[in-house]
Amino acid sequence: VQLQASGGGSVQAGDSLRVSCTASGRIFPASATGWFRQIPGKEREFVAAIPWSGSWTLYGDSVKGRSTISKDSAKKTVYLQLNNLKPEDTAVYYCALQKPRLSNRNYTGARFYDYWGQGTLVTVSS
Repeated sequence: VQLQASGGGSVQAGDSLRVSCTASGRIFPASATGWFRQIPGKEREFVAAIPWSGSWTLYGDSVKGRSTISKDSAKKTVYLQLNNLKPEDTAVYYCALQKPRLSNRNYTGARFYDYWGQGTLVTVSS
């Protein structure tokens, strides 16, 4: 599985932006795609997650209410819509995929994900 993140850019505070993550290879419905973000010197922070079945979504506290994660199975693409962006949202955004697991499933911890994309930079100016 390979993941390609795209859609980052420079925006103003209050703007919206949509980043995308396109997967190649075989994806099982029980797999989950997560978005994380990272600024230099800090650990990767969980942003949102969705399974390829689309049966649920999960958001981190920092973006809850301001973001929407969705998927297009035909395009093997997961989208993260970010609204009302703030300067503190500035980070490199990474998408990651977690393979199906029978146990020990955790969608908010970066170490539980098996594949990672290269990241896309989002810069929010005040």
